[in-house]
Order: sequence, then structure tokens, then C-alpha cells
Amino acid sequence: MKIALLEPLRVPESRIEELAQPLIDAGHEFTYYGEKTTDPAELYARAKDADIVMIANNPLPAEVIEKLDNTKLINVAFTGVDHVDSKASKEQGIAIANASGYATTAVAELAIGLTLDVFRGISKGNADIRQGDFPGPFQGLEIKGKTVGIVGTGNIGIETAKLFKAFGAKLIGYNRSEKAEAKEVGIELVTLDELLKTADIVSVHLPLNDSTKHLLNREKLALMKETAIIINVARGPIIDNAALADLLNEGKIAGAGIDVFDGEPPLAANYPLLHAKNAVLTPHVGFLSDEAMVLRAEIAFENTRAFIEGNPQNIVQEA
Repeated sequence: MKIALLEPLRVPESRIEELAQPLIDAGHEFTYYGEKTTDPAELYARAKDADIVMIANNPLPAEVIEKLDNTKLINVAFTGVDHVDSKASKEQGIAIANASGYATTAVAELAIGLTLDVFRGISKGNADIRQGDFPGPFQGLEIKGKTVGIVGTGNIGIETAKLFKAFGAKLIGYNRSEKAEAKEVGIELVTLDELLKTADIVSVHLPLNDSTKHLLNREKLALMKETAIIINVARGPIIDNAALADLLNEGKIAGAGIDVFDGEPPLAANYPLLHAKNAVLTPHVGFLSDEAMVLRAEIAFENTRAFIEGNPQNIVQEA
């Protein structure tokens, strides 16, 4: 088979070569492109002959996919696959796999980091102390004793809950289905409305799809306590971010830690959250740790090997 990795995976090229060597030794052809491109013509040129196309978080649009007559698998070295046109893939008979689980720890730890920053004003303190006219210390809050609402009790949601529990927080959660592991961690499942009304910290861990886009709209966000904060390390459009900015500026939500937006950074100068009070923003780095990058590369190549051997794994959309 012909395998094409269309973009870097943020690991040394030597590691890519090590992971690819068993495939080459088995008689397969592997091509690696060390520079990212968003140009559809270039993406097609790279992918057109491949049986297996490997990407990370670079968008793969319909205009490319609909011309991939040889491709059998789009192997995404990322958890979310909303940057791959699923309709075009289905019509072309191309399966989609992901690298679920590679960034569970990294994303969960960032959720804690954002919470601590919002509660303790770490970024604010860093900026303040560098000013000539120091405004004085920021009096913050502790996680211990707070009620944390986990919106989405998948693997990352559960890992985040474990970390909050270690800080001494009480756990409640919302999910469409009950999971035994969520109960084992100590998460009390409640309705979304009850979670929003009760939680001191709302932490979002849902996938983005038609049913979750703007799930947390103005009406839902308005249910939150004025003293509560919201953390989003999942997908930006799950929250109506314009409404969130308004509620922050009106003092109806106390703070927010946001790693994901309606599009990838850089953000437009007028993006509402850039001008919202008590909002700590990071440029979509939840998944981005050294350890996570190594693990996702390993999972992606394992997905390729398993597919070639007729035992596909981590398939999120069948052909």
C-alpha cells in the first residue's frame, strides 16, 4: 500500500522514520511531508495516490477528498475529526480513524491550569508585578470544597474529574449515557440545567457535532451562578462565545478559562472573548505536550499497521 503523511506530527523526523520503517520493511511505500500546507491543490497532490492518508489537525476539505479515488483510510493523528469533511469521505467510501486518548492527560492538566489561573490570577499577577505602579495582590479562591461540573464524562472528562477530586472538589457531571467509570470516580450525574445552576466550576469535555454546537448558548449560560467560572478545553463552538463574553462583562459569570474558539488562532481583533472581563485565553494548546505528541504519532502509525493487516482500530466513521 501507499501511505502518505501530509504534515508534521511535532516529533523529530527520526522518530517518524523509526515508526515508518516496519511498514517499509513489509513492502509498503511511505511518503512524509515535513511542511504543513492548507492549499487544496497541494494537499491533493500529496494525497492523490495514497491508499492511506495520514494527517493531524490540518483541515482536509471536501474539494480534496472527493477526488481521492485510491484512498481507503484517512488516519487522523488527533482526537477530533471535525476538520475532515465526513460527508465527502462517506461518499468516497473512505473510512476515518482518530488517535483518541493521546492527549487525555495533557488536556485534563490544562483544564486544571486554567482553573488555577482564573481562581488565583496567575497571569494577572505576572503582568501586575512587572508594572512600575504595582496595583497590589489579587485575592483568589481555592478549588478545595468547590463543586465541579464535568460536561461530558468521556475519557478526558473523567481524567479531569480525577484531578479536581485530588484537589478536594465535589464532582457532578452531565452525559447522555451513564458510565460506570464516572460513578467510580465519584461523579454524580445530573441534568445539564442542574449542573449549570449548581457548579462553581463548569468544565467542558464534549465532542463537537450537530447536537453539541452552541449547546451552551446564552440561555444555558445564564443559568450559571454569578460566582461560577467556566473552562473550555474541548471545542470552541460548543459555547456561544459572544454570549459568554457578554455575560462575563455584565458580571453574570465570574470568569472563564478558554483554550478553544470558533476558529483556530490567530483571532480577529474584534473577537468577543478578547475583550471580556476575567477571561484567561490560551491558543489551543490543550493537546500540545511533548509526551502527547509522541503518543499520538505512535497511535497513528499503529492505526495504519492495524488497517493494513485487516484489523482496523479507532475507526470513528466507517467507509
